[in-house]
Amino acid sequence: MTTMLGGEIVVYEASDGAVQVAVRLEQDTVWLSLAQIADLFDRDKSVISRHLRNVFTSGELEREATVAKYATVQQEGDREVIREIEYFNLDAILSVGYRVNSKRGTQFRIWATRTLREHLLAGFTLNERRLAERGLGEMEQAVALLAQTLSAHALVTDEGQAVLQVIQRYARSWRWLIEYDEDRLAQTPAQPVTPGTLLGLDEAHIAIAALRSALLARGEASPLFGQERGRALAGILGAIEQTFDGTLLYPSAQEQAAHLLYFLVKDHPFVDGNKRIGALLFLEYLRRNDLLLDANARPRLADSAVVALTLLIAESQPRHKDLIIRLVLNLLEDEDR
Repeated sequence: MTTMLGGEIVVYEASDGAVQVAVRLEQDTVWLSLAQIADLFDRDKSVISRHLRNVFTSGELEREATVAKYATVQQEGDREVIREIEYFNLDAILSVGYRVNSKRGTQFRIWATRTLREHLLAGFTLNERRLAERGLGEMEQAVALLAQTLSAHALVTDEGQAVLQVIQRYARSWRWLIEYDEDRLAQTPAQPVTPGTLLGLDEAHIAIAALRSALLARGEASPLFGQERGRALAGILGAIEQTFDGTLLYPSAQEQAAHLLYFLVKDHPFVDGNKRIGALLFLEYLRRNDLLLDANARPRLADSAVVALTLLIAESQPRHKDLIIRLVLNLLEDEDR
């Protein structure tokens, strides 16, 4: 019995089942010993050795680049002995295969290429995840440090604190996204949009008029508050319900709510009050779709979070639209899911 130390071992079996070889994967290639190559091609070791010698002396391959020594554990009688044995990489194996048995060499080449590709992709995915999670951890620490520093020195207003809280939660959510991409986290089903829960233009007008009256009574709004620019509001309400080939462009209530808030703040459908009206209609839409409370009957969004979202949307660049939408959707998830 021979055991190779280190590296990943996979078993190759010829399509006819005539041979099985334990193949070593390391340094982005496969490795076989002289004895294993002899088994693979059903030739005596002396024949394989002669072909390898010709490969190297002819300059077809460089020995230093294709040969490596690996420690192996061999059973010799009643004791185990560790010995260094030469292993030859895929280039050397295939060079021999073309000389002694092209059909079996071709089969092995196809298997080795597929196996190496899967091996490399798996390694890349693992390293990519590790780097991403490391970066996420550092980002979370940096945001937390920023929030702590600004709070300790009273450098931000209450609204600013709300913005920081939104960003902190969003940073934490990226770890959930990685876990979801790797099927390590169950997807939270989106709330479907059902008939009767969409926000109509007349209903929006009633809500805006009530807000305007309340603000004017407190001296917190100008006479221009809520004055529409043409039919911009109707266009926005229609936009979140638009379809393509019979399918809703924004298929969930959460996505429709997020886009409603974004369009109301960014498209300036009113002469004055776009952010406050945007927050109002956003919350009204959530209420109509039973999204204001989570599964534990707690508010999904604090008033400060809604204020933070409207400020972030107002300050964002158009190229950041997808980021903003993800921010809103993240806050509409149950925080302890």
